[in-house]
Amino acid sequence: MISCLAQTIHRTWNGHALPASEQIRFEIERRPKGLLIDFEAPFYDDPAPLAPVGPTDGLWEHEVFELFIACQTAEGALETYTEIELGPYGHYLVLCLAGRRQAVSKLHELRYKVYRSPGRWMGTALIPWELLPPSPWNYNAYAIHGQGATRTYQACFPVPGQAPDFHQLQYFQPLAWAN
Repeated sequence: MISCLAQTIHRTWNGHALPASEQIRFEIERRPKGLLIDFEAPFYDDPAPLAPVGPTDGLWEHEVFELFIACQTAEGALETYTEIELGPYGHYLVLCLAGRRQAVSKLHELRYKVYRSPGRWMGTALIPWELLPPSPWNYNAYAIHGQGATRTYQACFPVPGQAPDFHQLQYFQPLAWAN
């Protein structure tokens, strides 16, 4: 039996509703070799990173879908989490973190396929188990697009603050699997 989660990013980072045309649908499935992430998002045709396709540092500065998966920990415990970033041109980034914004490893190779059509892009990535924190998990998902004053940040579960900060693990929600 495959366990999965289906979800939609339907708000801005600070909680404003998004029109249906701007929402991002994603699914996460447990597979024998890791988590399979499948998503569909609007394509804004932002410029591609200058780096070759594959692992790309700084991908958050481009059009991107992001999934954060955190180990559920006791209050005050070290925050262990994985940040997965997937771009519309085949670039990706996986950061394994121990402590807020404290990467212990990055630039891992992944199986990632991306498809673009006019106005939409879809991606599928397999995240190996060894790149994920111990379960049970909390999660949040985000999308970023646009440049300069038109830069837009979206969140599955909104986060507070004067500016977007996706590393606020206390606002993540439990990852509850459906069978």
